[in-house]
Amino acid sequence: MSQLTLRSVFKSFGATAVVRDFKLTMRDGEFLSLLGPSGCGKTTVLRMVAGFESPSAGQIEIDGRDVTHLRPAQRNIGMMFQAYALFPNMTVGENVAFGLKVKGVGRDEREARVADMLRLIGLPDLGARYPFQLSGGQQQRVALARALAPQPKVLLLDEPLSALDAKVRVSLRTEIRQIQQEMGITTIFVTHDQEEAMSISDRIVVMNGGVADQIGTPFEIYNRPTTRFVANFVGTLNTFEVKVVDPALGRVTLADQPLTLSDRPLGARAGDTLSIALRPEALRLGRSDAHETTLPARIDDVHFMGSVIRLRAMMAGVPVSLDTFNRPDVPPPVPGSMVEVSLSGHEAIVLNG
Repeated sequence: MSQLTLRSVFKSFGATAVVRDFKLTMRDGEFLSLLGPSGCGKTTVLRMVAGFESPSAGQIEIDGRDVTHLRPAQRNIGMMFQAYALFPNMTVGENVAFGLKVKGVGRDEREARVADMLRLIGLPDLGARYPFQLSGGQQQRVALARALAPQPKVLLLDEPLSALDAKVRVSLRTEIRQIQQEMGITTIFVTHDQEEAMSISDRIVVMNGGVADQIGTPFEIYNRPTTRFVANFVGTLNTFEVKVVDPALGRVTLADQPLTLSDRPLGARAGDTLSIALRPEALRLGRSDAHETTLPARIDDVHFMGSVIRLRAMMAGVPVSLDTFNRPDVPPPVPGSMVEVSLSGHEAIVLNG
């Protein structure tokens, strides 16, 4: 049985629809991210699952039980907020035990559960400290332990890492994923950070204007976007105009050079102009036997990013980004130099037509 199901959920505030016909079925123990820009409706979806907002229409089920009109306390969910929201007058142990105490769990069991949770988050010896004595990352770990202690059926995470610095964010998101897998708890994670969503999710829901534009694995979302919005929002794209030669075989021309698309331009006719996109890693510096088309390009800028070097160039009349691996024995081209760039239609995404 599915752990969480949303059936055609709508939400309006007055005349403004913020979530429209949202459908989702989550597997038991799945980690799913709601990804999208500010105002796309992702936090509203989370709040409806939590019970903080009521749907204008539709149904929400947890473990086969209709919870659409139940109060938050009746849904058996755990929630971790963007703000740490720890009780400043309580110790770490008391914060973790709060939900257990509300549920009427006995003292001995509470203490055992708190000890387990503190070990789980790697803070076994800090139960007697107060929140102000902890770092931001430690406070967020305590907030996670407090959400998990009552053993909820569903864990909801509302941009919990946005207040932390970059290095702590990367470390903590990995820990959250490991703990979630260890406990096997169904989890929804709200974020606007693409890298965050791609690195830890089983599936991603990309939201746009209150609608789920695409639901898929990180691999599918990145490599096979189904809408122009998803293609542009997730990662970096290089966009080119191509002319259709034979739509049935996917043959087009780019800057008068032949190119064969694996992604067939459905509905297009010979002579039509289409937009295609290629990720920076799909463009290769130099000629390549594995790539059918080679075009000249002028290097405009070089950005050293550690293991990867991102080159900005002008190619086929448009500015492009291409990535190449850093090799200590091979310096990157310098701005102003002319290079050859190869590409393949197998890696191109058709954006229209």
